[in-house]
Amino acid sequence: MSGWPLLGVLVLGFCLSVGGEADERTGGERGVLQLDGETFARALREHPQLLVLFYAPRSGQDHQVSEAFEGAAAELQGSEVKLAAVDTATEKDLAKELNVTGRSQIRLYVAGDKHSPVVCPVPQRSTSILTWLRRRAGSPEDLITDLSQLEASEDATVVGFFKEMNQECVQTFYAVAVQLPDVSFAITQDNEFIHKYGLTSDVAFLLKKSKLIQAYKMMPQTSKEELMGFISVYQMGPGTEYTGKTANQILSSPVLNHALLFIKKSSAEFEDIYAAFNSTAQSFRVKVILFVWVNVDESRNGRLMEYFRVRDFDAPLIRVVNLTSHVTYQLPSDTLDAETIKTFCESYLEGKAKKPKMQSEAIPEGWDTQLVKELVGMNLEEVVFNPNKTVFVMFYLPYSPASRALFPLWEELAEVTEGHEGVVIARIDASANDIRLSLQGAYPTLGLFPALHAERMVVYSGERRLDHLIRFLETEMEKAKRDRVQEDEDRRKYIEAMKDEDAKEPVKSKDEL
Repeated sequence: MSGWPLLGVLVLGFCLSVGGEADERTGGERGVLQLDGETFARALREHPQLLVLFYAPRSGQDHQVSEAFEGAAAELQGSEVKLAAVDTATEKDLAKELNVTGRSQIRLYVAGDKHSPVVCPVPQRSTSILTWLRRRAGSPEDLITDLSQLEASEDATVVGFFKEMNQECVQTFYAVAVQLPDVSFAITQDNEFIHKYGLTSDVAFLLKKSKLIQAYKMMPQTSKEELMGFISVYQMGPGTEYTGKTANQILSSPVLNHALLFIKKSSAEFEDIYAAFNSTAQSFRVKVILFVWVNVDESRNGRLMEYFRVRDFDAPLIRVVNLTSHVTYQLPSDTLDAETIKTFCESYLEGKAKKPKMQSEAIPEGWDTQLVKELVGMNLEEVVFNPNKTVFVMFYLPYSPASRALFPLWEELAEVTEGHEGVVIARIDASANDIRLSLQGAYPTLGLFPALHAERMVVYSGERRLDHLIRFLETEMEKAKRDRVQEDEDRRKYIEAMKDEDAKEPVKSKDEL
C-alpha cells in the first residue's frame, strides 16, 4: 500500500490541530506545526527543541515514519519538545537548503541550530521516537536494571555488564542504545547474575527467555559500528525470513553483506535447502554476513524480487549482495547444499567470486528509428554519454502502473522535440537490463544526460507535465552549452600543453634509437 493517502490524512490533521494560520505563525501549543521557509526559521528561534518530520506525500514513500510521528505527537503534547512537519514536495527550496533528500525522515533541531540537526533513526513505531528522545537526553546509569524480570522476556535484550561505569566502552554501549531505540537495553552490575551465564566482566550479551544467545567482549577500542553489527546479526535468527515485520530490521542493519535465498516455501525441496542455508548461516555470523531467505510464493515480496530481477520460476537460487557497491553475485550451481553455500560465501569474502555478467536484452531492430528510442543494457551508456547529444531517458518497469501511465507523456515529449537534432528521448526497461548508474527514488525515474564530454546525469524531480519537462530540458541544455565552452577551452589548453612537452623532448639520433 502506498504511503501518500496516510500522509495526506496526517497533513490534514496537522493543519486542523494547529488551528489555522495564526497558530502556525505563532507556534501555538496545540498539535503539530506545518512549516514553510518563513515559519521554519521562526520555529527554530521560538523552540529550543524542534522535532521535524520531512515528508513528500506524492512520492508513495514508506508511511511508517509518518504513523510513528503521529503517535509520538499525541504523547509529546505539552512537553519541552515541539513537533513540526515540512512537505518537501511543496517546500523544495527549504528542503534543498536543509539538504533533505530521499525517504521521509525525522530530525531534531536543538537551540536554534539548523545546520547540525540530530537525525532520528527510522522509527518502527511511536514508542521508538519517545525512547530515542529519552535515551539521548539521559545517561548510561538510566539503563541499570534488575534483570530478574528480563529473563522471561519474549524479546531479545542487549545487556551490558560492567565493573566500572566510568569506562569508554560504557559510553559506546549507551551510544548504541540511543541509535537502536527499537531494541531493549539494560546494564547490570549483579555478579551473581553474570556468573550464572559463565561470563566475565565488561561484556555485552543478548538474552532471551533466560537463554544466552551470544556474548561480545567489550574493550576500550570497541567501536559503535562493531557493537551494532554484532547486535544486528545475533538479534535475528541465523537465517531470517524477509517479512513485513523483519524488513526494516534487515534493511537498516549495519551489516553490509547479505546472502539471500529465494525459494518457494511450498516446494518439496524447501526443508532440505533451508536446513543447509540455516546451518551455513550459523558459521558466517561471526564473519558478518546476514543470511535472509525470501518466500517467492508470498505476493508481498514482489518489490524485493523486482529489485533483484528474480522471477518465481527462477527459484531456488542464492545471491550475495554488498549494500555499498550494490554488486550482486549469484551462486553458480543448482546444488544448494551446505558445503556448496559455504564455499560460495567464502569465495565472496575472499574477493574470488566471479563478477556477474551484465544482464541485457538484445538491441531491438530499428531501435533508433522510433520516436522514443528503446535502449537496452548493452547500448545504454554508448547512447547517453554521447558528447554531442542531449539524451532524456525514462527508466521504467513494464508491469508498474506508474510507469505505464507516463508512456503517453513521454511520446508527447518526443513529438515536440522531434525536429531538434541534438535531442534524444529514450526509455529503458529497468527490470530486464542492468543499469550501472546511480538512480534515486522509485521507478519510473527520469534522467537527463547533457551533451558534454563529462559523464553527467541530472535526475528530474519536478512535476510530470509536458511544459515542465520542456522547461527543464531547455534549462539543462543552456547550462550544458556554457559548460561545453569551458570543456572545449580546457581540452584546447591540455592539447597545447602536451605539444609543448613534446617540443621540449630532445630529438634522438639513429644510434640512440
